[in-house]
Amino acid sequence: VYLAGFLGMKGEPRLQGRPHRLCGTAWQHLRSPKASMGGRHGENHRTLLNEGEEAEMETFGYKTHGFRRALCIAGYILSCGILLLVFYWKPAWDVWANCVPCDLQEADVVLLRTTDEFHMYSWKKVTWISLSSLDYIRRDSAVVADESSLLNRVVRKPDLKVRCIQVQKIRYAWDLAASRFQKVGKLICGPNTIEVEITPIWKLLVKEVLNLFYVFQLFSVCLWLAEDYIEYSVAIVLMSLLSMALTVYDLRKQSVKLHRLVESHNSVPVKVCRRQAGLQAMESRHLVPGDLLVLERGRLMLPCDAILISGVCIVNEGMLTGESIPVTKTCLPRDNGQQPWQASCADDYRRHVLFCGTQIIQAKGDGREPAKAVVLRTGFNTAKGDLVRSILYPKPMNFRLYRDAIRFLMFLIGIAGIGMVYTVCVFALNGEAAGEVVKKALDVITIAVPPALPAALTSGIIYTQRRLKRKGIFCISPQRINVCGQLNLICFDKTGTLTEDGLDLWGLVLAKGQSFQNACSFSPGSPVPWGPACGAMVSCHSLVLLDGQVQGDPLDLKMFEATHWEIEESKDDGELACAMIVKPGPKASHAPIRGMAILHQFPFSSALQRMSVIVQEFSGDHHIFMKGAPERVTHFCHPNSVPPSFTSQLQFYTSRGFRVIALAHKTLPAGMPAASLTREDVESNLTFLGFLILENRLKRETRPVLEELTAARIRNVMVTGDNIQTAITVAREAGMILPGSRVILVEASAQVGRPLASITWKLVEESKIDRCSGPEDRHSALGGGPPSGLGSSPFHFCMSGSSYEVITQSFGHLLPKLLLNGTVFARMSPAQKASLVQEFQKMDYFVGMCGDGANDCGALKVAHAGISLSEQEASVASPFTSRTPSVECVPELIRQGRAALVTSFCMFKYMALYSIIQYLGILLLYWQLNTFGNYQFLFQDLAITTLIGMTMSLNGAYPKLVPFRPAARLTSPPLLLSVALNILFSLALQVCGFVLVQKQPWYSADDLLSACAPRNTSLMGSPAPTGLSQGVHGMRNSTGGEEKEEEESYQSYENTTVWLLSTINCLLVAVVFSKGKPFRQPVHKNYVFVFVLVVQLAVCLFFLFASLDELYARMELVCTPSTWRIALLVMLMVTFAVSFTVEEVVIENRALWSLLKRGLGYQSASSYQKLRRAVASDSAWPPLGKTDFSESVALSVGCREAFSNPAFKSHEEPQPGLHP
Repeated sequence: VYLAGFLGMKGEPRLQGRPHRLCGTAWQHLRSPKASMGGRHGENHRTLLNEGEEAEMETFGYKTHGFRRALCIAGYILSCGILLLVFYWKPAWDVWANCVPCDLQEADVVLLRTTDEFHMYSWKKVTWISLSSLDYIRRDSAVVADESSLLNRVVRKPDLKVRCIQVQKIRYAWDLAASRFQKVGKLICGPNTIEVEITPIWKLLVKEVLNLFYVFQLFSVCLWLAEDYIEYSVAIVLMSLLSMALTVYDLRKQSVKLHRLVESHNSVPVKVCRRQAGLQAMESRHLVPGDLLVLERGRLMLPCDAILISGVCIVNEGMLTGESIPVTKTCLPRDNGQQPWQASCADDYRRHVLFCGTQIIQAKGDGREPAKAVVLRTGFNTAKGDLVRSILYPKPMNFRLYRDAIRFLMFLIGIAGIGMVYTVCVFALNGEAAGEVVKKALDVITIAVPPALPAALTSGIIYTQRRLKRKGIFCISPQRINVCGQLNLICFDKTGTLTEDGLDLWGLVLAKGQSFQNACSFSPGSPVPWGPACGAMVSCHSLVLLDGQVQGDPLDLKMFEATHWEIEESKDDGELACAMIVKPGPKASHAPIRGMAILHQFPFSSALQRMSVIVQEFSGDHHIFMKGAPERVTHFCHPNSVPPSFTSQLQFYTSRGFRVIALAHKTLPAGMPAASLTREDVESNLTFLGFLILENRLKRETRPVLEELTAARIRNVMVTGDNIQTAITVAREAGMILPGSRVILVEASAQVGRPLASITWKLVEESKIDRCSGPEDRHSALGGGPPSGLGSSPFHFCMSGSSYEVITQSFGHLLPKLLLNGTVFARMSPAQKASLVQEFQKMDYFVGMCGDGANDCGALKVAHAGISLSEQEASVASPFTSRTPSVECVPELIRQGRAALVTSFCMFKYMALYSIIQYLGILLLYWQLNTFGNYQFLFQDLAITTLIGMTMSLNGAYPKLVPFRPAARLTSPPLLLSVALNILFSLALQVCGFVLVQKQPWYSADDLLSACAPRNTSLMGSPAPTGLSQGVHGMRNSTGGEEKEEEESYQSYENTTVWLLSTINCLLVAVVFSKGKPFRQPVHKNYVFVFVLVVQLAVCLFFLFASLDELYARMELVCTPSTWRIALLVMLMVTFAVSFTVEEVVIENRALWSLLKRGLGYQSASSYQKLRRAVASDSAWPPLGKTDFSESVALSVGCREAFSNPAFKSHEEPQPGLHP
């Protein structure tokens, strides 16, 4: 490796000289850091890392303190490692205990805290890298020429050392000037690899064992072994080992899969041209920024991010964008200025960057020279590196269900504390040994706090994930499944999501003079007549010829096929070596030329909304052709060539749902060198040719799906890059905008130099003739003229991306009110889509996003549930991926999410009741210094609870989406009331059994044969079961200092009564809590669960009515009269009847709860509901036919970039003057 160093002004790269060997983002254009944030521990104790980015963190400086360190080591030893375990769970405590705060420039430990709502802590050691230790670095050589460059700011002179930390595979160096850590990638470039090691099994196992759940299990097992619960402890250990083995296997499988995903990237053979060595072949792991890659004509999986400086490349970016459409990459324009290259390239700079992980399908050089590219970023700093890091370090999901579960666990711990105090008092007052008192008190914790509760809450998620997989929906973020049950707003992309992928060419509307000609419709098989418009159709596209087949964007493909021309490779070694040749085919209309060569492309981008080409007729003139969004293309046309009826003609076709593309053209003057023309030169003074009209039909399933969502009171919003009139028409056809609803077009504008921004509200009338697939689909226009007000009719806001930008900047106070009824958002850029999703989330909507392309990646990731209809690797940006590119996956996902959420609640309630039931029974028996026996615990925990926990979650989703959602919180009043009432019912049941058994005439505290002796001669004639003579005093005698001759027994009438009641009550509670409709299939359709319940109930009734001596002795039960057994059964039936009735009549009675809410004046606290109530009382909303002005408008009106997709857009720099 070498030192890096061709930093230009402000850290930007200069491509003219030999770059130094500095890796990654060291030469990215960095913003001026804000002033360091001081604190009471020093001026620079705290700063921000990755400020303004998704991975933003706070950094705090600490220095290791020797005395504190010694005390902590002593604590580790004295606590037998418990303190070390606590520090493992709480990294911040570790730093606070071992270190003292200091300035970051003096720190040897940096504490990091995320700035999101989770505030997750981690810490990193500060390390020093010595550049002078490298043999080939001369100490007297300058590190870099530019003293203001980032490299010079991070290298300490004269010893050439760099102080750095490494966070999530990225290295950050200490900026001596800015006093903060800056992202520079790997300062000393090691291998250009994305290393994802296959985690050793022992590491996975240790990490799993240190999980709080398993630590609690270990504590419980040790306690049970101390109390001689051998069989039960062994069973729990075996189950825990099995659970750990399955988890470790799954983690190992994921690790191997990810390793294989990136393995091929690390050893790609490449050719590099170096100054001294010349052209040489090497493995890609040896590449560093600044290397000059030579790209030959063969296919190549790009191992780094690189800037194309000569030639043209055809690239498949499916891994990053989700679209397997060949993309043309052009070389970086030559610029003699000092402006940074990204700024000089403006919006389409990505067209010059070859991203790591993408496949170069075809590379063409200039003339006889091969294509060349300069390595820009390597390793984890590349686009693919960002993608892998997003997998390795996923953003945690914040859902109230999990927070409430933790709170309830804390509540149970409090309940356990009360039980511990009660236990200590009872046993101590009865003179029990201190060791026995401690064991019994600790035992209460293992009973009251169910360690399996977190696992039980995820059981429904696991089963739901399997059901989704069977339906072709794959999930990489299982914790989001429950969130899907709360979705109440879905954003849809249009093209390829709501409408078909392919477009059908409908016709041409040509401009002639100051008017438009009649539309020229295309019939199948008939070619387009020759003319400038035909020239634009055959040349202005990004199609490529691969393996003898024409491939590219579906729109370009459909347009080109209509001309019946053909594409072939250039066989010329001269000026046309890199050109693509288009010639008339046998079926093409007669043309006065033999063909054309496409000399240069200025490709299409979402930001520019246009593309242009320079073409040359064979032995003829040079021409410029442009196609793109009509409203953008006219900006580059001569005004005299645009007919006055342009706007009305455009609206005529877009309002009928057509996709409209504008065409323009000009002829270059003879002798003008085409190769030297810039995009600004090319795209000026064009002649407007007319419109290309394409049909984009709705998918068959779109309207039924949207109607189903609307019936379920789930909002549907369209977010598209298409024309706003086309989007409105498609929204009407799809059912997003119902007949009778009014559409209000919101237009906002602001220009630099003007003092105010303006916003206008216009009512859009429904077209009287809508383009539909059949007569039955047409709906008539609304009668009458434009209304003066909306009255009570529903209304929908529609706006374009440019208007959305201005509103977010200058009319922020109106944005929530607009979003409340916003339905169509057109001409939206990827960043605007992500920003829109986040704005909806701020209003407390649970937002889903469904899309299929690269433009949707950002929104898919920031949404609560992103659903990708693409199976490419870019789907990793989305939690859910549908194998079938159909919106039918959306209601299915919501159904399954609701079922999983209700299942989680059911399991939560059951696990809580099971623990409380067992807890109450134990406390009752503790009153007599008794408890359950080994096999009694074993039967309840394994034969009852474990089987129920495994089968209760098997209910599938109910097929119909109801117009309300399940509760989102464990602390919702109905759920808490259900738990509280069932706890009271269980308490009453067990207390009644405990008290009444003592009042029976046959009851005897000392003689356990008294109940059955007169009627059970076999029992009388046989030896008394072990421990019968001790009765309820078995525990007391065993601890009174006397030697036990036989094994201790817990047999008593109270024990038998309480255990039978609590065990059967666990079954009855499972039935009561097993919810069916309206979110899950009815209980009787869960055949496995019903079978398990029937078998368990049969076994419990057998225990209740059987009188088998050996069975009773093993289960530590005693014989009771038949009348008492029937009495127990009656008590259980009454309890079940009361519990079931209350659950159905009170807890699940939505009408009753609605009545209570109205009576108590309760209203939803969600922001959008509050806003809806406020808007409903505002008679002046919405304003129609008026224009409002902002008080002031910022000079910068660009949309705030809410998200930067790590897979594709992480290296996109803000445009100067467009981003605040």
